[in-house]
Amino acid sequence: MTIKAFYDWQTNGGGGDVTRLIATLERLEVPWCVIGGLAVNHWAAEPIVTADVDIVIALEKVEDVVKALIKEGFAAEHFPWSNNLKGHSNVSIQISTDERYRAYPERSTPCDIWGILMRVASLEDTFNGKLAAYADKTRRPSKRQKDLLDILRLVESHPDLLSSVPDEVRQTSAFQNV
Repeated sequence: MTIKAFYDWQTNGGGGDVTRLIATLERLEVPWCVIGGLAVNHWAAEPIVTADVDIVIALEKVEDVVKALIKEGFAAEHFPWSNNLKGHSNVSIQISTDERYRAYPERSTPCDIWGILMRVASLEDTFNGKLAAYADKTRRPSKRQKDLLDILRLVESHPDLLSSVPDEVRQTSAFQNV
């Protein structure tokens, strides 16, 4: 079984939705990159399957991209902080509209994730994005715990990041043996 076949199996055909998403972004020549768990999967030593695809695109292009993706068969739902899309699989696509991610696409790098070529936020941007997500106390506790795990995974794979971990994070039980 190929890694892409494994991803499709885990997400009920998510590779197809991700491929359509990427093809649409590339056709429209929109600056973009994946953030969140998929970006962590690239930078960490051991990937964890996720059915979430968090991306950031040029903010001025969000409306055009959402319209194009609806034409490609995605259903869209708008929130103040994101546009969420659902295709034919179990994959959930979230286009973040958070201003802090605006410059991420210009520092992104092309990478193979689950057998699909994607643009991925830089290591530093991925790390800082996870720190910001963990610091957001309005997030569900389970999401904050996943953010903490992602920070730990990045530090384990890139020990030089440890010096940039805030004291609040270092004092959690997850970092006791790091």
